[in-house]
Amino acid sequence: MLDIRFVRENPEIVKENIKKKFQDEKLPLVDRVIALDEEKRETQKRADELRANRNKLSKEIGNLMAQGKKEEGMALREKVKAQADELEELSKKETELTAEVTKIMMTIPNIIDDSVPIGKDDSENVEVQRYGEPVVPDYEIPYHTDIMETFDGIDLDAAGRVAGNGFYYLMGDIARLHSAVLAYARDFMINRGFTYCVPPFMIRSAVVDGVMSFAEMDAMMYKIEGEDLYLIGTSEHSMIGKFIDTITPEEKLPMTLTSYSPCFRKEKGAHGIEERGVYRIHQFEKQEMIVVCKPEDSPIWFDKLWQNTVDLFRTLDIPVRTLECCSGDLADLKVKSVDVEAWSPRQQKYFEVGSCSNLSDAQARRLRIRIKGEEGNYLAHTLNNTVVAPPRMLIAFLENNLQADGTVIIPEALRPYMGGTEKLIPKK
Repeated sequence: MLDIRFVRENPEIVKENIKKKFQDEKLPLVDRVIALDEEKRETQKRADELRANRNKLSKEIGNLMAQGKKEEGMALREKVKAQADELEELSKKETELTAEVTKIMMTIPNIIDDSVPIGKDDSENVEVQRYGEPVVPDYEIPYHTDIMETFDGIDLDAAGRVAGNGFYYLMGDIARLHSAVLAYARDFMINRGFTYCVPPFMIRSAVVDGVMSFAEMDAMMYKIEGEDLYLIGTSEHSMIGKFIDTITPEEKLPMTLTSYSPCFRKEKGAHGIEERGVYRIHQFEKQEMIVVCKPEDSPIWFDKLWQNTVDLFRTLDIPVRTLECCSGDLADLKVKSVDVEAWSPRQQKYFEVGSCSNLSDAQARRLRIRIKGEEGNYLAHTLNNTVVAPPRMLIAFLENNLQADGTVIIPEALRPYMGGTEKLIPKK
């Protein structure tokens, strides 16, 4: 969320940013919120004047009564009462205007970084760099659920009977591989200096409003009926929420955390054939990383975060590439984002396995996450990135490590988490 003062002083910059994000329907909101803010400030000014005048008149009434001037005192009391009625109306109006200004401000997108490519949607994202040589073997790579079934590793039918579409049972070696990848990712990030955390898996609406846009919330979040709680779509939500209403001394920054959680998502809409199986699902697990830092440090941390994901995938022999997200593909709170995509030998193309985002002070403004500096308090910057998110990551893992005889090689880095197993042998 932008600072209203910035919007007042730079309306054309805000409008140009909206155009870059191809959200022209929001252009009238800029002038409207400026007008509402002006009305709110005038209302506040008049209310403050009445409060000051009330205090002054109250003292005068006390003096008149002490002097025996009862009639004059009673006349002033009537004046105070009339002003009290006006003040009550002004206070009500002030509350309504504040709510309306906040509502609009939460829909105006953050100012994107100058380096962000301009484009309407994800089809115009820009490849930055490739890591590792993508290989297409001379034998067939089956669909990922077919690979898993050769190990008796997945049961979608039972999951459908129990929970419906978008859920799964992972079994045996595949379930163990799933857990091993998460444990490896946890230790990988701990070794890079991040503090491990297991957060709450539900958050209150105030935190939801603080960490994401309304459009994201509607498309993603599951509401707990009858309670002010939502299931998290990613642990970033509760991890950033951890700092709500806090003031952190500069010397304690940056705060670098890596968190494990299950994730729950509605995943609205129909999806293509390649998004069946365990690619796009309602429940999955993820290792995440988040950073809370000083504003001047966030560009540096942004590059460190996506590099962590690239490095992890390369230790597992999976070719990846980084993709700069264009303006139209950025969620409203983000100023810059890079996707990490893994190579799919079966599809002979890359697909998304993680996303790194710099949100500048947008979440911090909503959640009042501040830093205590020598010259006063100021807003922090927040960043997040996926370390690894199986079972989607398992698709890339299985495809890239599948051998012609149906076995799956376990890279050396992962073997300690698989009890020393060097390869998985199919059961059928």
